[in-house]
This record gives sequence, structure tokens and C-alpha cells, in this order.
Amino acid sequence: MVAGVLIGGALAGCGGAASAPTPVPTPTTPASAAAPPPPKKPPTMAPGPAGRTPVFERRPATGGGAEKGAAEKVVALTFDADMTADQGPRAKAGERFDNPELIALLRRLKVPSTVFMTGRWAEEYPAQAKGIGTDDLFEVANHSYSHHAFTADCYGLPVVAKDAMARDVERAFSAFRQAGVRNVVPYFRFPGGCYDDAALRALTPADVTAVQWDVVSGDAFATDAGAVAEQVLDGVRPGSLVVMHCTRSAAPVTAEAISRIVPELRKRGYRFVKVSELMEG
Repeated sequence: MVAGVLIGGALAGCGGAASAPTPVPTPTTPASAAAPPPPKKPPTMAPGPAGRTPVFERRPATGGGAEKGAAEKVVALTFDADMTADQGPRAKAGERFDNPELIALLRRLKVPSTVFMTGRWAEEYPAQAKGIGTDDLFEVANHSYSHHAFTADCYGLPVVAKDAMARDVERAFSAFRQAGVRNVVPYFRFPGGCYDDAALRALTPADVTAVQWDVVSGDAFATDAGAVAEQVLDGVRPGSLVVMHCTRSAAPVTAEAISRIVPELRKRGYRFVKVSELMEG
């Protein structure tokens, strides 16, 4: 506690009076030194019936307000950083489940993006995870811990037990924290995009919004960058959400496709946004 006055002088004698106190100005905090406002909380959707996890696919046609409306040309590019627990030996043998060239290209082109990362990917590439997750150009969302399916019959993926689904999501968030990822949003993408009502109920304790898409890029296992670019360009509409991949071994032509997609969409008047901004609109 800072005193507001200083007591000066001494008693003149027995019964003497102290000299008058001298006022001291109360220090003020310069505006420039004021505490910064708290970070903006990412938007989420309200839970569905019986508290089920909500699902977001694209900006609604009526979103954005009267001044924006459905015609606002915004699009969210999202990239899945996939890796399963059993792919560790393959990574040690030289297979690349990362794509630093793609991330570098997004930086050069200044494209805000959302990366849906598995916890296993963050553990395999912690420096890259931290680099992405501390760059304000990106936000990191949850793609499960080990890219196992949340429903049966999902592209042959192993299936997570219903009572383990929420823990799987939290395990991924924990891996992000361990890697130093900062820009984390409470969004979740189902591996393979596969979900059902039981999965939505099982994820309720995770308190996330599930994020799907309305444009499939077709970059998974593609070898023709032109075909991938054409598929995206043909599918994008105002408010679209595009799914792509950030894994060289499974999506080797994604960076080349992006180098065609981004200039063309900008030429058409589109602005790139993260999922959080798309959802907010």
C-alpha cells in the first residue's frame, strides 16, 4: 500500500503540534501501460438436443448480418495434420507425416488457416506444432489423439470406445499444451468426418464444437495438383469451409494446389478466414 501523505516535522515539545502534512500526488498509470484486454474467446455453437455436441459445416446463408449477408466472399481453408499412434515406426524410418513447405507457403501468401491436429502429430513434431500454434496466422483445433474413428466402418480406421471418446479428445489437448501450442480453439474434427448421434452424446463432456466442411478438396492421396485445385475452385461458395491435409505422405500435392487456389480465389474477391471467424459471422 502506498501512503497518500508524508508526515513532516517533529513535536515542538510536550503537547506541541505536528507540522501540517504535505500532500503527495497519487501516481497514475499511463494509458500505454494499462493491462491489455483479455484475449477474445473463440465462438462456439450452443449444444444440441440433450446437450449433444453441436456440428458446424459452413457459415449459414443468413449469417454475417445485414451489412454482410450471404454474399460476403469469405472462405476458411482447414488442414488436417493426421498421424496415428502406430505410425511412429514409419516416421522413424523416414516417412513424413508433416508438411513444413505447405505451412511456409501459407505464411508467404498470408493465408489465415485452421489446422486440425492430432495429439500424436504434436508429439512427433513438437517444434512444428509449437511454431504453428504460436503464429497468429493460424489456430489449432483438435483432430483426436490418434486419428481413430468415432463410429464403426469409417475407412477401416480402428474405433475408439464410446466411454473413451471424451478422454481421447482431452489427451490431444494435453499433447498440444505439452508442445507449447498456444492458439488452441475448442473445435473438434472427427477422423474421417465420421460421426453419429452416439458420438455426439459421448463428446458432450469435452465441451467442443465439431467442425465438418462443405467442400472436399480431394487432396488425400492425390497426385494431380491441378485436379485438386479445380475441385476446390468449383466447390467454393461464400461462407465455405474447405477440408485439406497437412501430411506429405498422404497428401503430397497440397502445397502445389494451394499455390493455384489462393491467387484464383483472391482474384474472385474472396477473403480467407479461420474457422473461428467464419463461425462468428
